[in-house]
Amino acid sequence: MDYKKIAEELLTDIGGKDNVQAATHCATRLRLVLRDESKVDQAGLDERDEVKGTFSTAGQYQIILGSGIVNEVYKEFIKMAGIDAMSKEEVKTAGTQKLNPIQQGVKMLSDIFVPIIPAIVACGLMMGLNNVFTAQDLFVAGKSLIEAYPSIEGLAAMINTFSNAAYVFLPILIGFSATQKFGGNPYLGAVLGMLMVHPDLVNAYAYPSVLAAGEVPFWDIFGFEVAKVGYQGTVLPILFASYILAKVETFLHKRVHTSLDNLITPLFALFATGFLTFTLVGPLTRTLGDMMTNGLVWLYDTTGAIGGAIIGFFYAPLVITGMHHSFIAVETQLLADIAKTGGTFLFPIAAMSNVSQGAAALAMFFIIKEQKAKSLASASAISAYLGITEPAMFGINLKYRYPFYAAIIGSSISSAYITFFKVKAVAMGAAGLPGIIAITQGKLFHYIIGMLISSVVTIALTYVFSKKEWSKAVKK
Repeated sequence: MDYKKIAEELLTDIGGKDNVQAATHCATRLRLVLRDESKVDQAGLDERDEVKGTFSTAGQYQIILGSGIVNEVYKEFIKMAGIDAMSKEEVKTAGTQKLNPIQQGVKMLSDIFVPIIPAIVACGLMMGLNNVFTAQDLFVAGKSLIEAYPSIEGLAAMINTFSNAAYVFLPILIGFSATQKFGGNPYLGAVLGMLMVHPDLVNAYAYPSVLAAGEVPFWDIFGFEVAKVGYQGTVLPILFASYILAKVETFLHKRVHTSLDNLITPLFALFATGFLTFTLVGPLTRTLGDMMTNGLVWLYDTTGAIGGAIIGFFYAPLVITGMHHSFIAVETQLLADIAKTGGTFLFPIAAMSNVSQGAAALAMFFIIKEQKAKSLASASAISAYLGITEPAMFGINLKYRYPFYAAIIGSSISSAYITFFKVKAVAMGAAGLPGIIAITQGKLFHYIIGMLISSVVTIALTYVFSKKEWSKAVKK
């Protein structure tokens, strides 16, 4: 091949050397940061035999050339563009600077959660498998599988323990990844996560009942009481705490003498951040979540289907922040007074949101051309249908943005439908397909119809949005 000619043609198609801000390459793609992507001659690129596809994501315009070709073309390309060779991280930084604040926030969340997706997917699938073992009337009339076949009870119990691990200790995973993203020591971030789920603390899931009973334990520090409450399964508190930890650590590294740095910096950074987490960050985010859920109950009770549509629309964005975990207090109260309330309305709406995220990822499996992304899309879609949406949401839907928009619209429409028919659940569990076993009698038909509406609307909108000119994140 004439690599020089290919590089020259590519440079012309992307708007000339003055339009190139930075460039690098990976195994198959030329990864560029362009000053103005509107100058790209997309039709010209599509016609070239050497170009296997193009897409734009995270401020980078990427041209797929293939293994063995891209590195040779890159050598000629940077000569003609008059730029220096750059690392992937340098180009990633340059690309991030082009994004608006919202896009930067989404990218930050994606960068934090993508590395921990395999752990979340594995536990999510095991959680769904556990529901298969324990669901009544699913395969055997009047019994669950473990009741019909007692020999598998031990296996089911083991799977149940395994399935909870990533969620019980979620702050540890996020603490490691987030602190690394914010420029701190990831191992200190992991320890910070451990502090937040320490067994000496009241478990976050038990906090509502402990609070109602007035039995919350405290640390008495010179007359100042600090609640000993954990943050199992939460996202927002550890994200804020990890940011503080990274900044405190960076501050201390610049000011502590090198002879004491390895001793003083980790000690003070971790203690100061931990103290702030339990005295300020955690309580504030918990209070914010409580205020939000009280508003949701009012919205559902007074506006009916409209309220269901609104809750369904915003449920996934709340999952991003982790504030959906504050729904546990509301659902616990609704289920405790089930004779009066008839069950919880939040669980079915959460199921509609989860199914929508799964449907969007499923649609992306057929739209995306990159094999690695396709594999992630298929696995995360299954996980979302079983009730665990983080892999689909952070790994696929938020990355490409428009699948996420399609999913929250699909969730809104299906949530309005099930709210209109007063679909409620008598228990909490994996919100999705396994949730069928928790729906109140006489409402199962509408729950299934809601999931179908959610899937069909989301898949259709994802395909429609993928054809829009602004949707350049997918290979044409």
